[in-house]
Amino acid sequence: MSVAPAVLNEELAALGRRLGAPAGGEDGAPSRTAGLKGQIKPLLRALRAAMYPQIFTDGTAAGPAFAALVLREGYERLEQALCCVLEDPAAAGPTALALLRRLPEIRALLDTDVQAAYDGDPAARSAEEIMLSYPAFEAVSIYRIAHELYALGVPLLPRMMTEYAHRLTGIDIHPGAAIGAYFFMDHGTGIVIGETTTIGDHVKLYQGVTLGAKSFELGPDGNPVKGIKRHPDIGSRVVIYAGATILGGKTVIGDGCVIGGSVWLTHSVRPGTTVVAAGSRANAAAVCSS
Repeated sequence: MSVAPAVLNEELAALGRRLGAPAGGEDGAPSRTAGLKGQIKPLLRALRAAMYPQIFTDGTAAGPAFAALVLREGYERLEQALCCVLEDPAAAGPTALALLRRLPEIRALLDTDVQAAYDGDPAARSAEEIMLSYPAFEAVSIYRIAHELYALGVPLLPRMMTEYAHRLTGIDIHPGAAIGAYFFMDHGTGIVIGETTTIGDHVKLYQGVTLGAKSFELGPDGNPVKGIKRHPDIGSRVVIYAGATILGGKTVIGDGCVIGGSVWLTHSVRPGTTVVAAGSRANAAAVCSS
């Protein structure tokens, strides 16, 4: 039996008043972030197309003039998104241009990531295969853009970008993490890299690696203190195998280390050390308390 129109209208109006108030501004004004979620995918496509048109466009055009055209689209989309998240919308244009000026350096870093994947994966046949099919490239290409926006002090948008990559690939990289050149995530699924992690050059992670926090310092209100160092520092030329967990803001993995699969570490490791899971041939003397 249908609900009487008058009753239905009254019920829906009452529900609208209850549900609508928190979602908008005062007096029912729309939120500044309305529609922002839907902007992330085309924004990232435009920014990455400026760096790699052969991967992120239909490939029918190329050259400086085409790049400038794609850059304009990227600028306009980024400016629109920044207007939604910056306290001063007038800063959106200059901030968007600052990011675009960093794209050549971002592409140079991404080129090293592609090279690391090609060198480190015997199954890789070409750079195009890596860029078109590897979840690691999808995730790191988004992360490197988001990290630059994070460094520019942009709120919300960098995290939305990396969480979009997380949904696509299963790889969770916080935009605040600092990652060096020649970075490769083999397979990639389940990798977690926390906000205050630092990673050197020529580092390779396998699936299921966690670079996380050991514990949280609590404030007077009993909640975790924000803005402090919580995640490990990984040196250069380090390999971390599948399922390893490395925790803590004071934990340092030295250059040239190899961390075996399923290892659980909350202490620092000296450079050049190989650490394997308990019950194997671990060099306990090389693990230093911190």
